[in-house]
Amino acid sequence: MTVFEETKFLMDKYNVHPNKNLGQNFLIDETALNLIADNANEDDIVVEVGPGLGTLTAMLAKRAKKVIAVELDRNMIEILEDRFKLYENVEIINDDILNVDLKQFGTKVKVIANLPYYITTQIVTKLIREDIKDITILIQKEVAERICAKPGNKDAGAITYFVNYYANAKIIGDVPKESFVPAPKVDSAVVNLKKLPEPRVKVENEKIFFDIIKENFTKRRKTINNSITNTVGKEKLKEILKELDISESTRGEKLSLEDFANIANLAK
Repeated sequence: MTVFEETKFLMDKYNVHPNKNLGQNFLIDETALNLIADNANEDDIVVEVGPGLGTLTAMLAKRAKKVIAVELDRNMIEILEDRFKLYENVEIINDDILNVDLKQFGTKVKVIANLPYYITTQIVTKLIREDIKDITILIQKEVAERICAKPGNKDAGAITYFVNYYANAKIIGDVPKESFVPAPKVDSAVVNLKKLPEPRVKVENEKIFFDIIKENFTKRRKTINNSITNTVGKEKLKEILKELDISESTRGEKLSLEDFANIANLAK
């Protein structure tokens, strides 16, 4: 039975209709599923976000020591509990991943998931802040490219700087929209994030640092002397830019991670 046939069988058996509000799109491409699942090893405890019908869950269960599947949709819980009732290494949790304390599962947890597009940034932020060392996620391709862009690149956004501060990120494979049921309107990509032992640059006040970056990218078309004045203050910013030898006409999106760190450290 192919993955597509299995998916259709489960959808028919349980009268399942993908929940658009939860961003449900079932992955049916076996090559893509293996690409994601192969990031799990026999000693790993894997947290899977949004397992849906459990297709990826089953592949992870064959590879990992344990799989903790966190599913928000109550309608999927019955399917997952039925499907994995004989699996000793699969635990099903009915909850929103944003509300789950991942530290309870230990310090060596991996996260592997097909994430809903609409909440990708929030989940990535949570996973990195909760010190998950290894994250493999299938996400919208445009967002994947932004996460993996280099700071200062035209594709970069606030999430680029956040991820780059904490981790190494790379795209390990592209997944076309035809690989899903129902097919989304855009293509996807598989991204792997590996947390760094220490942040990439030294920042004395992370709140100011991230506030500056966030404000800058809400005004990304403005020059740096106009894009972060709420956080820093116009006169203080002029002094800082002069000290750092950064032109006031520079667009904030052109600045490196180190540039923002230097500005934040002088703005504290």
